[in-house]
Order: sequence, then structure tokens, then C-alpha cells
Amino acid sequence: MTTTPPEILLLSGSLRQDSTNEAVLRTAQAVAPSVPVATVRYDGLAGLPHFNPDDDTDPLPAPVTVLRAAIERADGILVCAPEYAGTLPGSFKNLLDWTVGGTEISDKPVAWINAAAPGRGQGAEATLRTVLGYTGALIVDAACAQLPVDRGTVDSDGLVTDPEVRHRLGEILGLLAQASTRG
Repeated sequence: MTTTPPEILLLSGSLRQDSTNEAVLRTAQAVAPSVPVATVRYDGLAGLPHFNPDDDTDPLPAPVTVLRAAIERADGILVCAPEYAGTLPGSFKNLLDWTVGGTEISDKPVAWINAAAPGRGQGAEATLRTVLGYTGALIVDAACAQLPVDRGTVDSDGLVTDPEVRHRLGEILGLLAQASTRG
């Protein structure tokens, strides 16, 4: 009997392709098979329309439909978002705003990684916790982590080479998989 590994949706809060947040999620994808979990990276952040409650009705804008479908399919969600001006970047807050009106994220295991230097990023974490509370997400506190990433540990493929970060990413994915219905 073959079982399907849990699917973890990876959400980056950064629009920069070469950001440390993107490197963390690419590395999570690289270590996922050893957990084992399946990972899917959502890459539609830049294409989401500005949130407008008047548009949060059927038919939803196509990019929002894609986002909500990805969330619906996932067994868990891992976020890696930078802090900007003491909170989440506006583009990522916009993504989260589009999830409040849906039920796809309700009771879904969610965790985040703060890749900022020690002592930074708490504003983004606090905002993320608040908004996820409105969505009804199941925050897996044991899987939420601060994993500072030194740019010097990101290789030419955009992967974090630090073995401790890679090990911890595997643990985090495992915790999300355990919290999921298929874990």
C-alpha cells in the first residue's frame, strides 16, 4: 500500500527572487523528500489584486482562486516572510487578507520561519499570528522558528548550505506533517 506524503504549501512573503526568505523555502523543498513530505511553492504573490471586500465574492479574481485552491489542497502551510517597517510587507499582508474571507485555511496547520538576524522580525511574527487568528488557522507553535540565515551560506543555486538550518527545516516540515490529517 502506497501512502501519499502530506503536502506542505510554501508561502514566501518576499517579492525578491534572491531574498533569504526565498532561499529558506527553496532549501525546505530540497530537504523535504528526506522527511518525507511533498512541498509546493506558491509563486503568485506579485499577481494578486489589491484586496477589496467588494471583490471577495464569487466569482473571485482568478489569481485569488489559484491561491485559495493551493491552500485548500495543502495539508499544511509554511510561511517565510521578512519584516518591513516593523510588520509584514504590504504585498504579503494583501495575500493574507484574501484568505480571511475563505474557509480554506481554517484548522489547517501553519508555521512560519523568521530568517532575520537575532532580535529582528518580531513585528512580522506578531502580525502573522494576529491575521492567522482571524483565518482560523491552526498555528503549530513548535514548528515556528527563528532561523537566522547569513547571506554567505546561500550558494549559487539559492540554497542555504548551513547544516543546522537544513536540519531544522526538516524538523519543521516533519512537525507540520504530523499536525496534518495525513501526517
